[in-house]
Amino acid sequence: MENNKYTILLVDDEEDNLALLYRTLRGTYNLDKTTSPLQALEMLKQREYELVISDHKMPEMDGVEFLKQVQLGHPQVMRILLTAYSDANILIDAINYAKIYRYIKKPYNPEELQLIVSAALEYYQLKYDNDKLIQDLKELFSGTIKAIMEALDAKDSFTSGRSKRITYYSIIIAKKLGLSSIDTGKVELAGMLHDIGMIGVSDEILYKIDALSQEEYDEIKKHITYSVKILEDIKQLKDVVEIIKYHHEKFDGTGYPHGIRGEEIPLGSRIIAVADAFDSIISSRVYRNAVNMNEALEKIKNGAGTQFDPVVVKAFEESFEEIVKTASEDMVSDNP
Repeated sequence: MENNKYTILLVDDEEDNLALLYRTLRGTYNLDKTTSPLQALEMLKQREYELVISDHKMPEMDGVEFLKQVQLGHPQVMRILLTAYSDANILIDAINYAKIYRYIKKPYNPEELQLIVSAALEYYQLKYDNDKLIQDLKELFSGTIKAIMEALDAKDSFTSGRSKRITYYSIIIAKKLGLSSIDTGKVELAGMLHDIGMIGVSDEILYKIDALSQEEYDEIKKHITYSVKILEDIKQLKDVVEIIKYHHEKFDGTGYPHGIRGEEIPLGSRIIAVADAFDSIISSRVYRNAVNMNEALEKIKNGAGTQFDPVVVKAFEESFEEIVKTASEDMVSDNP
């Protein structure tokens, strides 16, 4: 906003109507005007506007199409349509395609126009403030996640590297399964954080080279409980915690910690189970050698219906080329 005033772009092919619109709003706002919708689209590239007010019937481009172009290129800008017509189809198009804030019927009362413009800009400011708050919260949340990951890295850099790779694989599988961006985001966070509970496992067990005793293995399994305790008070992670809680369950019900089976297991958990197992198979540790990726694929396929959800395994197999590329690139970057 210039000079603490909102900036409005006025578009009308008739000079007299444009002049009236300008006179009605001048003094209160920064105003630009043009008789050409095409020129207006260029002006929008050069200057920031909070509101565009457009006439409906114009020779170059009608107001609905023009405001649709504004919405596509500058979705944050509020849009108002001036029209002498009351055809329902026109108004439906304006709302559905141009996503206008309001339409104003000609001839309009100048005071009514001022009130509508004021309300539109109040709505803009509210949305702007809310979007900024959400962005600030996202940045704060990202900082929290980063701090958690740094704590995990300090505990065991190998585990942290695995979490990053498992996250990549999980995102690829989630997209192949057609998950929404929101659900894919939850899977992404779960992939990053699923092993955070390893912080609570003793170093003696975590770094042991020899085979684990049953008691030690039971202690390792507690990392899920530790993960949940670390994350459960972060309300934004409620759905993510549910994914983490069940990622060691098996499709046939023989997993842990709850022994649930099939679609009782959250889909995100079933995705991470496959990604986690694959990375474990292809990763070398002190006590065992890695398996090549094609052999790892066969092991995953052999687990379909028992350890893994067959639908997730199919998505994994169909995405295998991309997953191999991601795994290879990441392993090279971790081992220059």
